[in-house]
Amino acid sequence: MNISPDEFEKLFADFRREAFRLETLDDYTGSSDPENLRAFLSGEAQPEDYNQEWADEVRANVEAGKRMYRVHILSRPLTDYLRFELGWGYRKNAGSGEEFFILDTTDQPNPLEGVPDFWMFDETTTVTMNYGAGGKFLGAESQPDVAAWTAHRDTALAHAVPFREWWERYGTG
Repeated sequence: MNISPDEFEKLFADFRREAFRLETLDDYTGSSDPENLRAFLSGEAQPEDYNQEWADEVRANVEAGKRMYRVHILSRPLTDYLRFELGWGYRKNAGSGEEFFILDTTDQPNPLEGVPDFWMFDETTTVTMNYGAGGKFLGAESQPDVAAWTAHRDTALAHAVPFREWWERYGTG
């Protein structure tokens, strides 16, 4: 069942314990500010206010005792977009308290092949993310079988490593 943007945004305000995200794409350019990507690729410094609204939301949730974390499934070499997302976004958001993990499928099969991006809130509500060409966000759908999505989360975490550890070994930018 499709949910409205307002309903989706409300989930981030209403969760009580944890919000988990699985990211599966190597390009979300269509959902990003092209000027930020251009600046990153040109070697410019990250603007102080880059992604600040999200960072503030994460910080407020973490300070309230809520956990926000995600696993990104990827393989090397990284796309330009992933270098940008990990180099600017993950590193900044980690400073606000969001936890990141990487499931690198470069040298192993993807244990979640075919599973779409999703957010899970408090192990009670799951919303899949629908994307079009170039990672353009098209909308979200509520999913009824939370147990299956919890199993996907657990599988992702079992095969992932902390972002910092992965970044120290493979990161660029």
